[in-house]
Amino acid sequence: MLLPRALMIVVAALWMPIAGTLAVSAEEDVSGPAPIGEAPPEPQSYRTDNYRKPVPLTLKGATVLSDGEAMKIWTAKRAVFIDVYPHAPKPEGLPAGTIWRETSHMTIEDAVWLPNVGYGVLSADAARYFQRNLEMLTKGDKTKPLVFFCLKNCWMSWNAAKRALSYGYTNVDWYRDGTDGWQEAGGLVVDAHPLP
Repeated sequence: MLLPRALMIVVAALWMPIAGTLAVSAEEDVSGPAPIGEAPPEPQSYRTDNYRKPVPLTLKGATVLSDGEAMKIWTAKRAVFIDVYPHAPKPEGLPAGTIWRETSHMTIEDAVWLPNVGYGVLSADAARYFQRNLEMLTKGDKTKPLVFFCLKNCWMSWNAAKRALSYGYTNVDWYRDGTDGWQEAGGLVVDAHPLP
């Protein structure tokens, strides 16, 4: 059915402001995945801000995994998968009776969630937590395969993998697309709890 010309003009007049708003919103929303062509070069140091920006295609000293490669390693149970998605801790000093609800997080099955170890600068406690858990997960074997991940365009996994290399781990993989890529490739995720 054809619309009368007058009605088409009204529809166009109403759509233009909405379309303009959508265009501005799409430009401002940088949290989603960026096209491969927009990947920045690999920096020399850790990323310390804007963690949800396009990530590099490489990490010196580590192997960057595709979805298929990550799934092969996971299926063969050849590595420890380490999710570094951040987690807000319960604030200290909450008034009595305050209800605190833990946030949930979905991750790759059998992965270990080590939250807050992917920041560019770690507190002494966070660094000890990371080192202690890596030691425990690898049973002291610095050649044990480790796969670090988070989400697509999340610098935290890049930082954590780079930091593991600096701790002397020699078999480090970085799963660049993380749980987003995993689910897009048909992999399942499960509810996760932080490793103490």
